[in-house]
Amino acid sequence: MAFGRLERTKASQPMSDINMTPLVDVMLVLVVIFILTAPLLSSSIQLDLPKTDAAKSPSAPQFVTLVVDKAGHTFLNDQPVTAAELATQLSLAADQNPDTEVQLRADTTVPYGRVVEVMGVAQKAGLNKIGFVAQPPTAAATTTPVTP
Repeated sequence: MAFGRLERTKASQPMSDINMTPLVDVMLVLVVIFILTAPLLSSSIQLDLPKTDAAKSPSAPQFVTLVVDKAGHTFLNDQPVTAAELATQLSLAADQNPDTEVQLRADTTVPYGRVVEVMGVAQKAGLNKIGFVAQPPTAAATTTPVTP
C-alpha cells in the first residue's frame, strides 16, 4: 500500500496514584477559614466589665451540719440548739445563701419521726438541699447477711 503503515502510538497509561494537590489546597483553605473565624466565635461583643469581690463564686458549696444524737438532741455546727434556735439559725443561713446545703447526721437509734421533724424545720426555713451523711460499712458488716 502506498500510504504506508499506520502506526499506533501507545496511549498514556492510567494514573494509579492519588493526586494530592487538590486535597492539600482544600485543607489549606479550611485552615485559613478556621484561623480567621476562631477569634470571632469567642465573643462578638467586647466589654470591659467592672471588678468586684461580690462577683466571685465560692469555691466550695456552703453547708451547715445538723446532728441528731441518740437522745434526740439537736446540734447545729456542733453547737447544741433548741427547736426555736434551730429554726432561727437555719432561717438566717437561708437568707444569706438560699443554696446552702444541710448535711444531716443522725444516730442509727434515733426514731425516724425525729429525723423528719428536723428535716421539716430545715425546709420551713427555706433550705431544701438536705444531704444524709453516712459511713461506709466495715469489712465485717459487709459479710453479715441482712435479715428482714
